[in-house]
Amino acid sequence: QGELVESRGGSVQSGGSLRLSCVVAAYTYSSYCMGWYRQAPGKEREGVAAISDGAGESYAEFVKGRFTIALDNAKNTLYLQMNNLKPRDTPVYYCAADSNPCIPLVVINAPLDADFPYWGQGTQVTVSS
Repeated sequence: QGELVESRGGSVQSGGSLRLSCVVAAYTYSSYCMGWYRQAPGKEREGVAAISDGAGESYAEFVKGRFTIALDNAKNTLYLQMNNLKPRDTPVYYCAADSNPCIPLVVINAPLDADFPYWGQGTQVTVSS
């Protein structure tokens, strides 16, 4: 068990794009469950996107069509491509990983009950209007 290493966040204007990365070194991708979560000040953690081997991907309704989760096995890196960003996307983002598969929709819909053994340190995303 250990922490995942996230890239620094960024600041963009509404409509802009950012890509977050999360290094999961030494991770074996034959079986996995990975996700992105976010939390705004004073708010509860919410699921953003998740991916698992054999189960595909799942996205929160508020990011569908704008965000894309991807895993680059060669670089041992999880990405979250965020396009058409809005001020509501400003929270701190966290990546999470598990060596066991999951149902992406479940881990996204139950963000407070996520039991990922690995979590990133969090990265701030700021979107101004």
